[in-house]
Amino acid sequence: MITLAVDCMGGDHGPGVTLPACRQFLDKHPEAKLLLVGLPDRLAGFSHPRASLVAASEVVGMDDPIEIALRKKKDSSMRVAIAQVKQGDAQAAVSAGNTGALMAIARYLLKTLDGIDRPAIAGQIPNAKGGATMVLDLGANVDCQAEHLLQFAVMGSALLSALSDNASPSVGLLNIGEEAIKGNETIKQAGELLRAAASSGDLNFYGNVEGNDIFVGTTDIVVCDGFVGNVALKTSEGLAAMIVGFLRAEFSRSIFTKLTEILANPVLSALKKRMDHRRYNGAALLGLRGLVFKSHGSADAFAFEQALNRAYDAARNNLLERVQARIAHAAPLLVVAVAPVLEAAAPMSA
Repeated sequence: MITLAVDCMGGDHGPGVTLPACRQFLDKHPEAKLLLVGLPDRLAGFSHPRASLVAASEVVGMDDPIEIALRKKKDSSMRVAIAQVKQGDAQAAVSAGNTGALMAIARYLLKTLDGIDRPAIAGQIPNAKGGATMVLDLGANVDCQAEHLLQFAVMGSALLSALSDNASPSVGLLNIGEEAIKGNETIKQAGELLRAAASSGDLNFYGNVEGNDIFVGTTDIVVCDGFVGNVALKTSEGLAAMIVGFLRAEFSRSIFTKLTEILANPVLSALKKRMDHRRYNGAALLGLRGLVFKSHGSADAFAFEQALNRAYDAARNNLLERVQARIAHAAPLLVVAVAPVLEAAAPMSA
């Protein structure tokens, strides 16, 4: 049995979305159990033989400052859900709540893995090949140094290899051009570290990629800082809606409206399904000593169910152990990468 702890109060819609999604998930996964965390009176109507209610007296709001969520709301549904992972009662936690608060609480309770300075958010963006490109970081770290991008690449490779049959996923470094001389100093240094990791067998590094490569599917994984990654994610969601809406509007203007509608609907439906970001909902918080998955705050029941699916697959495929093994293998390289940064940060002797 795989047990997931679910923050049922998080997100824009709370139990109105999370509970129907949990029921759908349980019906499709007979080897899964759920710990439903939240305000007892809001969860009282839910009953399932493989679901247990875990009480929490507080809720982290979507606009709550991190300090309030971390220091003041110590019995929030978000914190209690993550605590289930720390205590060993659940293999993973899932929340659609405040991203900053989720990362802060998860990092505080679970701590980071040895060799990892900053956890990253890894999610998928649909690409033209009919699959998805994994991108990280998607917003946890706005400013990154070169060694952080190397750590993201190592963790992303472990995640994708654990969730697919691809034992050596290709990694691209997001840049303004493919040439190694392009980009700022951080990106150039990151490129050198990634090439070194490739030569030592720790990564399958493709090289620099550009923004369009995310949607083309040039590489399996694209590494970038959280600011750029979050912009790319939100852009992809808006772009998908715009394309489908534009095509539907153009077809409706045709003089043969009824005929074109009949012919176009199957194509538009297939396109909409392929570009539907809800299918890829559920981003992993990588680098922690436990599995935590973040759902989009505005997720509907279908999308939240996908986040539960991703957490379940990660736990079932021993993602945490695989990430630890990858990091352990790459440890010498990570130490070398971090050393100059620690040197620069140390106070100069008199």
